[in-house]
Amino acid sequence: MSPAQARFLSWVSAVLVDIVVLNLFVEFVHTIVIDSFAISILTAVLLKLMVDAVKGLEQSVSAYFAGKEGAVWKPVRFLAVWLILFLSKFVILEAVNVVFGNHVELGSFIEIVAVIVTMLAANAALVAVYQNLGAREIQPG
Repeated sequence: MSPAQARFLSWVSAVLVDIVVLNLFVEFVHTIVIDSFAISILTAVLLKLMVDAVKGLEQSVSAYFAGKEGAVWKPVRFLAVWLILFLSKFVILEAVNVVFGNHVELGSFIEIVAVIVTMLAANAALVAVYQNLGAREIQPG
């Protein structure tokens, strides 16, 4: 498998997991409403793009401050990363509102945090299972 194929497979599997998570929230949380399954697919893709962008920004800012010398930079790094993670939820909500308007309601700040954390956890679980299955194949048994 080439690196491009691995990235593609990773991205597609992550979006599919996100679609499932998002639609489970639509089904069980009354404040989260999406007009159609097709819009939920597009919403999952937008959320994946936004979460990946936030992760990239958070990692860049964290690396920037980690490279600084002095005790003052550690709390500044923590605060900067926390602000990015906190404020990004509002940016994500606004992006979804701008792109989909009244077709998608992701609830309040708490609901969007729950959706995103669940998506991240579900994707991490998928990766863990995949890696565990691969490790079992390699080990002599």
